[in-house]
Amino acid sequence: MTRMAISPRLAMRIFDGSGTTGPSFRVECRRILRSMPEPAATRRVHRAGSDVGSGTGSGAGSDVGSDVGSDVGSDGGSGAGSDVWEIRWFPSIDSTNRYLLDEARAGAPDGVVAVTDHQHAGRGRLGRTWEAAPGSALLVSVLLRPVLAPERLGLLTMAAGIALADALRTVAGIDARLKWPNDLVVGDRKLAGLLAEADLGAGEVRAVVVGAGCNLAVDAFPAELADVATSVAGESGGPGGPGGSGGSGGAGDRDALLDAFLGALDGRLAALDAVPAAYRERSATLGRRVRVELGATGALVGTAVDLTGTGALVVRDDDGVEHTVSVGDVVHLRPA
Repeated sequence: MTRMAISPRLAMRIFDGSGTTGPSFRVECRRILRSMPEPAATRRVHRAGSDVGSGTGSGAGSDVGSDVGSDVGSDGGSGAGSDVWEIRWFPSIDSTNRYLLDEARAGAPDGVVAVTDHQHAGRGRLGRTWEAAPGSALLVSVLLRPVLAPERLGLLTMAAGIALADALRTVAGIDARLKWPNDLVVGDRKLAGLLAEADLGAGEVRAVVVGAGCNLAVDAFPAELADVATSVAGESGGPGGPGGSGGSGGAGDRDALLDAFLGALDGRLAALDAVPAAYRERSATLGRRVRVELGATGALVGTAVDLTGTGALVVRDDDGVEHTVSVGDVVHLRPA
């Protein structure tokens, strides 16, 4: 016979029939039935950037002051209402994106952040895996509940990419550029990647989870990645990138990069209408000759010439015809 451990608080709520509805009850039940992980520590940070409290153990299901129903502001912001980031840290987890999607469906508010030292089932776009040795990367996901039309969801990934580039410049002095749709590169080497996943229903956006993985310090990339990947330490003259030994990339660098990322993300989310212009300025793709892999429909070869207001890529083919691409994998082609 299989036994499950039930917390005394949940047992009492079941026994006397009190509090057996609502988001917090569902969160606790899902933890038992699906072995949802508990964070080892929780830290709350004002969206202005100052700590408002921290603790060891679970902060799951707590109210951090979400005001999800607020309207989109006149500045074209996302409309997300929480004034606090609740940062939940895990030594190891299968996927921070998967965790926050589950939390979102159980009622977690805007502004919950999941950070881990190691993901054992991390994923990227198109079902690809994201692998990194424990402690070698910033692995973070952010739960947002924006008041946003579904066709504008791409702006959130773009905003997160710009925010991570801002943070890398501030913390490490690295000028990372944005490779459409969701990578950060230095030269032609990938430094970081992003993945946004949405919980949609009845034509509305219920929640969006934006995940980011950034290589901090990698002793040695696999042979197949050695020429196409880099790290913060490598770009600073340490291992894991071109040139040098020693360097940074430890927990202190991760925490500094995380705080800078969240601070920059606040600003970008508050002015989504300005995101395409900011992305153009940081783009590694615009002006390049590219091949866009379109899955079953084949590939498009041409020059990336612009972005639309919702973040789609405009590619001019060799006949001068412009195509708008919303989804696809981009390969930067070298000049002939």
